[in-house]
Amino acid sequence: MTEVDLQELRRARARAAGALRRAAPALLAYAGVRALGLLVLAVWSAAKGKSPHTLLTARWDSLWYTRVADFGYGWEVRLPDGTVHSNLAFFPLLPWLERLVSAVSPLSYADAGLLVSWLASLCAAWGIFLVAELLYGRRAGVCAVALWAVLPVGIVQSMAYSESLFTALAAWSLYAVLSGRWVSAGLLASLAGLTRPVGAAVVAALWATAAVHVVRDRKISWRMAVGVLLAPLGAAAYVLWVGHRTGGGLFGYLDVQGQWGNGFDGGLAFARFVGDKFTSFPSALAGLGLIVGVALVIWLYVLCVRRGQPLALLVYCGIVVALALCASGYFGSKPRLLLPAFPLLLPVAVALARLRTSRSAAVLGGVAVASAVYGAFWLNGSGPP
Repeated sequence: MTEVDLQELRRARARAAGALRRAAPALLAYAGVRALGLLVLAVWSAAKGKSPHTLLTARWDSLWYTRVADFGYGWEVRLPDGTVHSNLAFFPLLPWLERLVSAVSPLSYADAGLLVSWLASLCAAWGIFLVAELLYGRRAGVCAVALWAVLPVGIVQSMAYSESLFTALAAWSLYAVLSGRWVSAGLLASLAGLTRPVGAAVVAALWATAAVHVVRDRKISWRMAVGVLLAPLGAAAYVLWVGHRTGGGLFGYLDVQGQWGNGFDGGLAFARFVGDKFTSFPSALAGLGLIVGVALVIWLYVLCVRRGQPLALLVYCGIVVALALCASGYFGSKPRLLLPAFPLLLPVAVALARLRTSRSAAVLGGVAVASAVYGAFWLNGSGPP
């Protein structure tokens, strides 16, 4: 290695160390909120005679991921009505990582998934901080991370689910887009596409931004071209593989999802679900709460548009929100499906950053306690299928 290479390596290490120091308050705040959530969950579960470890690693989707890691694809459940739930519905990156971590450590697949999720959640927090800091400053970055941590369904970030992994890849890919690192953005977008179906939102954000650059500058760099080509490869490879395996061709993956009752109907099924809540009391209160929640999400997105967020964030967030609200799948999953839509939090983060530190800390601390209690109650009850 030449002296020039050594100097460049030292500069890269210095930049990385500086970035970590800037993000340290945000990461500490995030870790503190999640630790509080886990502590409350442990106490609540003990009172209920349940295992918090089981709740975090061995229920709902986490079981499907560990089965993919253990047995591979092809496992399915046939329901009494004849429909088939196949593990082909679950994208492979998380179970691949579970298998890798388990192979190099004494951890089981379930515990490996939990470790991956916890580490990924910290990476997601760091990525969210970088995006917010780049656009609005360090204080807003810290507030954005804290807000993501204290979301009512934030406990999912600490489960062996794929939301934390996907959000980490999406946030870092979007940061790479905003900072002009096209190859990195494309690679991360491709990995996001191997994690969840909504990876298409990251690809669309990269493509839309690249298109604007090409129209404005009337040229395309080789790095941009490589990023654009890399971005869809992960999702495309898995979807095409599923289509080949099932014999369904291009629509094979959609057929698998259809067996699960998942599809895109523009929100009609969700609207009917909300409307049915108003046929009795007190379920009407739940229906009213759902309407308020949807209105809040839409209002926040409108704020993002009016505040001039970059096109990449608007495209990404718009697709995540649309897919979450307009899908016909299990409606109890919608809150966690919105977890990756972190750009919605940026207007609130900017407002909190303008307050005195003591006041913003008090607000976030109070919400963190409420979130921890709700997360423990939720996970010991209906939970996040």
